[in-house]
Amino acid sequence: MAGDGREQTMQIGEVADRTGLSFRTLRHYDEIGLLTPSARSDGGFRLYTEDDVDKLLVIRRMKPLGYTLDEMHTVMRTVQGADDAEPLEPMLAEAKERREKLRKQLEMADEFIVLLTQRDDPTA
Repeated sequence: MAGDGREQTMQIGEVADRTGLSFRTLRHYDEIGLLTPSARSDGGFRLYTEDDVDKLLVIRRMKPLGYTLDEMHTVMRTVQGADDAEPLEPMLAEAKERREKLRKQLEMADEFIVLLTQRDDPTA
């Protein structure tokens, strides 16, 4: 809707392409209130802004760390500066712990791949 004084918006397909999230996931996030699009078209289609995309990218970054939808909602309220938000410091510590756990899992996976490679090629 460029040129009419409102922030430019995009439909769900473009947002899905840009974020790597499925249509189904984006609709679900809207339904549960994790991320509600900034607007709706006259026909009822979800319309997202750049700010919405940025928030979705934050949510997407939480997924590999194993955050539940409820935990994601809590983090997003804090990141967005909600009046009743949780303190940021414990969330940061938790994210670091989750990342360290993933790092260790990746290290073990790498070791496993080396073992399989050695079994496949005895000269390696």
